[in-house]
Order: sequence, then structure tokens, then C-alpha cells
Amino acid sequence: MRRYWHPIALSEELPEPNCKPIRAELLGEKLVVFRDSEGTVGVLQENCMHRGASLALGRVEDGGVRCLYHGWKFAVDGTILDTPNNPDPRVKQRLKQPCFPVREEGGLIWTVVGAKKGEEPPFRRYSFMDAPAEHRLALRINVKCNYLQLWEGGADSSHVGILHAESASPGWLNDEPTRDSRASNPANLAVVDNAPTFEIENTDYGFHYAAMRRAPNAQGEPEVVNVRVVPLIMPTGRIIPAPNSFLTVFETPDNDGQTSTFIVQHGYSKPDREEMLELLGMDDPVVYDPETYNLTVDWGVGLGQKRDQMDEHWSGMKGVEHEDAAMALSMGQIFDRTQEHLVAADGAVVRLRRCLLDSIKAVEEGEEPLGAKMEDLTQVSVTSAAPLDRPWQAVGPHYEIPPQAAE
Repeated sequence: MRRYWHPIALSEELPEPNCKPIRAELLGEKLVVFRDSEGTVGVLQENCMHRGASLALGRVEDGGVRCLYHGWKFAVDGTILDTPNNPDPRVKQRLKQPCFPVREEGGLIWTVVGAKKGEEPPFRRYSFMDAPAEHRLALRINVKCNYLQLWEGGADSSHVGILHAESASPGWLNDEPTRDSRASNPANLAVVDNAPTFEIENTDYGFHYAAMRRAPNAQGEPEVVNVRVVPLIMPTGRIIPAPNSFLTVFETPDNDGQTSTFIVQHGYSKPDREEMLELLGMDDPVVYDPETYNLTVDWGVGLGQKRDQMDEHWSGMKGVEHEDAAMALSMGQIFDRTQEHLVAADGAVVRLRRCLLDSIKAVEEGEEPLGAKMEDLTQVSVTSAAPLDRPWQAVGPHYEIPPQAAE
């Protein structure tokens, strides 16, 4: 995991120079993220190298972050700028606060931990980084469970029409499911088929899977009318197609028991933040705190499920992210997978685990994990969830979605 760049924060979390710093965690590393007086972002070890006080409490001023305890000040590259309690200049010349490489792209702040200076992996470019700012929306949801439980959900297309029945198949209550009319809906299925067949293909970045759904043709025989292709990008990413946009999702491990889910929507239409929060189920203050980005439900409130509403809402929950996160949380922080009983529909989950195990083996043998040296992921293609009245089609990420799909 330390051979890749990971998103660590939203750009909006540091809205202006010298604003409040962010206390962050990535792969178990305690970090502080701040924007200096020139607007440049720095990622430093959280604890001051002098006596260990948290720099997240510090003053961000005059080109650096200053520890409150003794006033030591550090630049974004860890250079010591000031040591008020020690006038000896040799300290500033000899020492540096541990720091990490930083990139700010696509509405996200990225870093990599564990790499030696000058040996950082290539920084990857995704298609959403090339989108105009007004055509891009970046969101964050912090969930208290292991990242893999969430990422495996992204490799599981067969759950979409079931768990997300409210979003994928309106009308399910009357056995008259129809297609959701919201073009930004990531659970928008062109056809109701809860037992799709799968094809999986390895790629340089991981793999992609095609979920093929069928519907009766004029003769009443089942016929493939929709192919939904989802790329799984090592080590935590995936791209979900919606009719008018793409959602690139990263399940970033803060530590073994907590994950920061970053979702970036981009595409032909300008995104609507309020609509997307509603689609995800993050518009409910009982479920999600937009100030801290924390999913706030736990078993004390039944993970936010409203059982008295299950006659009208399949899951008793509202929104695809709430439903996905609740399923992952319900497994416990780290699920014992020896208790599973996998079936054919879980083929992409099995392939995902194989990619991880193969990458672990590669590192143990002194090689690079899968896709770690790739720089350009802008051409990773997905397949749109096309309506029944026109053929499904493969589309690239560069605004090739036909205008009628965005309407």
C-alpha cells in the first residue's frame, strides 16, 4: 500500500492560505496537513520533532506551521524555520521535520508514505483531474471499518439491484420495477436483472468486470440488453458509470479499522452537490456529519435503519452509500472471511483478492505491486448503463457521453 499515492483530504478542507490545519491518518501514520501562506500544501508527521506536541494545534503563519509548545516552525518540506527556545542555528541546518510528498489534483490532496526521497512512485492521472472544476464534485465519507470490506462491495455488481432496490428499481414494492429517472444515480440500472452474468479481464491497473443483464426480447427470450463495466484500480479505486457522469471512488485506509471514502463525480453535466448527497443518503444529519465527514451511525441506532419504513423502503435506509457502508459496518471492523460461502456472482471479489495477494507476493520478491508504476489512467474506459431503447455502448471518460444521456 506504500507503493502508491493515496488521497488524504479534500482540497476544500483547506479553503485558504494559513487556514486551520487538518489532523489526518494514512496507513496508520499520524499526519498533519496544512496550507501555507502561499497556498502550498504540506503533509508532515503530526508530532513535533522537538517534544512531540501535535502540530494540528499549531499556528499556520508566515510560511509554515508553528508548534504551540515551544514555537518551532516548519515549512511544507519539513525545513525548520524557527526555534525560539534555541538560538543555535545548527539545529535548523541539521534537522528536518519528517514530511511526505504532496500533490493537489482533481479536488483532492494526495500523498505517499514510506517511500524514500527521490524514490516516490509515479503520480497517477485520472480523467477527473482534466475536468473543468464546474464539472467535478469531490466528497468524503469516513467509515469505521476496514477498507477492504468497502472496496469488495465495489467489485460486487449483483448486490446493486437488491440492496439498492430503492435507487435501482423504483416500483419494486408493486412488482413493477422501472428505471430510475435520475441521470446522476450510480445505481441506475438499465434493466432489472438481479442475477447478471460476469466476465472478468485482468488489466495493467488491476482488472475490470462486465456485468451483463438480460431482459425478454420480442419473442419472450432472455437477451443481453445492458453491459455494465466497472474497472477496479489497485490498490483501492474503482470507477462507477452513471448515465451522465462517472464516479471515481477511493477507499483510503486511515488504519486497519477506519476508512476514508473519497468520491469524485465528473462528466458531461455539471454535478449537483445536494442531489448527490441525497442519492448517497448523506443528506440526513443523523447519518452523516458534513463538518467532520464522519458517517455517524452505529449499532446504537441500528446503523441508521428505520425498520418502520421498510414497507416503503427496501432496506429501511435511504441512499446507496448509507446502504453500502451499513453492510460493511455490520460485518464488524475486520470480517473473518473463512466464514464465507462464495458463489459464482462473487467472481470479481475473488479476482480482487487475487490481485492483492499477487501484489503482496511481488513485493516480497523485490518487484513492484500491480499498477504501481502506471502514470496515465485517464484512458480507463467504462460502459454506460444505457437505456433499453438504445444499444449499450462503451464510452471513455473525456465527455464522450452523448448529450441525450445527460438530459
